Amino acid sequence: MFTLASPAFLTAWASGTATGLGLFAVVGAQSAFVLRQGLMRAHLFTVLLTCALIDAVFIFGSVWGLQRLTEIIPGLTQAILWFGVTFLAWYGLQSARRAWRGGPLAHCREAVPSRRAALLGAVGFSLLNPHFWLDMVVVGSLAHGFADARIAFAAGVLTASVMWLAVLGVGSRLFAPFFTDARAWRVLDGLIAVVMLLLAWSLATGDLAQAG
Repeated sequence: MFTLASPAFLTAWASGTATGLGLFAVVGAQSAFVLRQGLMRAHLFTVLLTCALIDAVFIFGSVWGLQRLTEIIPGLTQAILWFGVTFLAWYGLQSARRAWRGGPLAHCREAVPSRRAALLGAVGFSLLNPHFWLDMVVVGSLAHGFADARIAFAAGVLTASVMWLAVLGVGSRLFAPFFTDARAWRVLDGLIAVVMLLLAWSLATGDLAQAG
């Protein structure tokens, strides 16, 4: 047994935080979506809260048996991967279309039109992202090396997730003044399109190469 102040807990928590930052602190599909919502000031709190809750459920779920679930349902990983490729490619093409067409500033600042749509976007960029599932499997595998302190490891990973989401939320607000120019939105959408399409391409070709 260990307490919150025990060396075992603190070591596992610190290791989980470092692991989480290494896994999450990248500008991937979910990060790009959160940044755009923040810059648009469109339901940012809803998006951040949804992403944090999903991360919490699946981080602790991975420690309690997500890896076992993928063993029981062998096709689950494959299905998630191709749903993710399709979703990322679709969003990337939509971003490329916005970057190419440009238009009035009001058009460039058009964001997800409703709270429900923002919520669905946050869920999609989490659960339809194959990298998310890979990260969860990694977290679950590493957590078991901490034996009875594995929940502390999971808590550290969740801490890192919340820290990164907070950075994205605050950062998007700090950079908002730079996006009073429609050209800045075209550049942002162009960069998002590149990120999404490269992710979709790398996932699709990587899976095809493994299948071959």
